Amino acid sequence: MATTTQYVSVRETAQLLGVSEKKIMDLIQQRKLQAYKIADKFLRLKKSEVLALRNTGDVESEDVQYEYTSSERVRDFFYFNDYYIVSTVIALVLLYIIFYT
Repeated sequence: MATTTQYVSVRETAQLLGVSEKKIMDLIQQRKLQAYKIADKFLRLKKSEVLALRNTGDVESEDVQYEYTSSERVRDFFYFNDYYIVSTVIALVLLYIIFYT
């Protein structure tokens, strides 16, 4: 039975190690983690290497929590609901045209 190498993304690596994605990029630059480019586009890391680094205890987990600000909430609301907002405005304009002109 052949063993397959499983690759994980930078975000998944950060979750496995309990650190930020920036810290993962710093570890790659310091050559503590080996990164692989897949299709010259996607940066991936071997899960076995990530787990080995976690087991050595060289990386301390970060307990940094970033607050989700109200401006970010508003921006995300419009980003994820733009289709519905535009559709509602168009429907209201059409209803106005139908009933009041």
